[in-house]
Amino acid sequence: MLYRKELLKGSTETILLSVLSVQPMYGYQLVKEISGKSSGYLNFKEGTLYPALHRLEKDKYLTGYWDTSKNGQKRRYYKITALGQRRLVSMLSEWNEFSQAINLIAQPQLVKTN
Repeated sequence: MLYRKELLKGSTETILLSVLSVQPMYGYQLVKEISGKSSGYLNFKEGTLYPALHRLEKDKYLTGYWDTSKNGQKRRYYKITALGQRRLVSMLSEWNEFSQAINLIAQPQLVKTN
């Protein structure tokens, strides 16, 4: 679905920072968490996920580190930084303003008039 892809592209950073603000995760874990929290609506592919994670890491919003899982497998985990937390707060504020404006247009029946 083309619309979903375009909406996802514009929301990828916010989604990743939001999920990682709860706890550090590795790539596959992120994919599963996002899919689960969105009831399967959002399904990240490697071609979307890893470039976004690398961009966020380059911008110092995330740090990546290698760790060994309980089953002995080495995985790269990503953790949000203090700068990333501040960026997320800003992005969520902007998202709330944007979605309110869209709702005013798309759902005018929900707006009370005096």
